[in-house]
Amino acid sequence: MARGITESDVHTAADQLVANGERPTVERIRAHLGTGSPNTVTRWLETWWQRLGERLQSHHARLAVPGAPDAVAALAGEWWALALQSAQAQASQELVTDRAALLTDQQALAQARERWATEAAMLQAQVQASQDAERLASAQAMQLQYRVDQLQDHLRTLTDERDAAQARAAQAGTARQLAEDHLRTQEAAARTERAATAQHVHAVEERAGVEIDRARQETKDLQKRIAALSREHREALVAAQRSVEDASLQKSETRKELDIQRARADALEAQLGRALDLSSAVEAALRRSSAMARKTSSTPALTKPGKRRKA
Repeated sequence: MARGITESDVHTAADQLVANGERPTVERIRAHLGTGSPNTVTRWLETWWQRLGERLQSHHARLAVPGAPDAVAALAGEWWALALQSAQAQASQELVTDRAALLTDQQALAQARERWATEAAMLQAQVQASQDAERLASAQAMQLQYRVDQLQDHLRTLTDERDAAQARAAQAGTARQLAEDHLRTQEAAARTERAATAQHVHAVEERAGVEIDRARQETKDLQKRIAALSREHREALVAAQRSVEDASLQKSETRKELDIQRARADALEAQLGRALDLSSAVEAALRRSSAMARKTSSTPALTKPGKRRKA
């Protein structure tokens, strides 16, 4: 790791370069020191150039010889002024060059910083992706471990079930042997019982044959009775249908007679209405006649008695 440099280090390196006949630049100072950033070297080199005039003047004062002739002193002063002016011009030109180089270095450094920032962001993204992948892998590993534990538990359960099944199989083998022995005993007993059953079945079949014959005879008798009852039922049904038809015919005739009687009643009611109207008219006419008679009897006679008697 590069160590930090001071202003004194840069000034000392610049003096040594001038003493060696070289122009102090940023790259030469960095090469001479073997370390230092361009920005730091440039900053301390500018202070070196700023203090160069003071150092030369002080150096000129130290070289001045008291008691020297005026012409020599004047020539030395002019020579020193020209040297100082040349040094300042050269220093200014070098300063411009160094500043341009510094600007170029700064631009390169800014670009490098941008690349570094981009690379750092990419590395950060890669680190984040790696961390995410690590967390995902860790979670998957935990899930796989959990699955392995479940499979091991299931394997132990299956092993226990297998052992239990083998024990049940052994018990089943013993039970099967006992069952086979019992079956042989049952088969022997069944053969004996089958022979007795066959005899019993034969006897039952004989009795059943007798019963079937009797049942067939009874069935024939029953069929005859059913046929007779069926005929009676059909005859009763025909009679009932005839009765219904007669009743329907009678109902129709009764309805016709009722319609006739109703028409007669309507005619009589109409005649009665007309008779009532006629009676009312006669009664009204009688009332009018009676009124006129009373009126005539109450009025003084204006005609002759003979005429009145005639009337």
